[in-house]
Amino acid sequence: MVKLTKIYTGAGDRGKTSLSDGSRVRKDTPRIMAIGAVDEANSAIGLARLHAQDQADKSLSRIQNDLFDLGADIATPEGKPEKKALRITASQVTWLEREIDLMNTELSPLNSFILPGGSAASGHLHLARAIVRRAESLAVTLAASEAVNEEVLKYLNRLSDYLFVLARFLNQKGAKDVLWVPGKNRKN
Repeated sequence: MVKLTKIYTGAGDRGKTSLSDGSRVRKDTPRIMAIGAVDEANSAIGLARLHAQDQADKSLSRIQNDLFDLGADIATPEGKPEKKALRITASQVTWLEREIDLMNTELSPLNSFILPGGSAASGHLHLARAIVRRAESLAVTLAASEAVNEEVLKYLNRLSDYLFVLARFLNQKGAKDVLWVPGKNRKN
């Protein structure tokens, strides 16, 4: 269990931070940038939860916890002592896939791209989705130079899909989706 007795330490004042193995790295490394984007996505999901109810709120709560696990996974370099390493697992990815499939059975197929909005919950979920896509891109950048748990990449990829589908689901099962009209405001 984590116990924080003091929030500021001054240890990061020179632009470095600690990974879970105790090593110090610059705050602008791909690893730290990916962790930061995951944290930002988690915060956006927290805002979406203010507008979600019942099962959606419960599912988003689970995802927020998973995102802390995912951040811990990224913060623990592969190949370090793995005994206590918290890693994202295939079962967490599978859970997202099942949830997407369940919601999709109640949604009509799309004939257009969707603009973020429709409802407060949906708008916040689309923002979270965009942040998750950035987190995924940063994790891919990290994976190009260092070993990364492949389930991290899968989880982030499925999470952006999940947030998209949930946004549609909370828009009255797609009835309040705001559809993109190509060239709508263009003048010849």
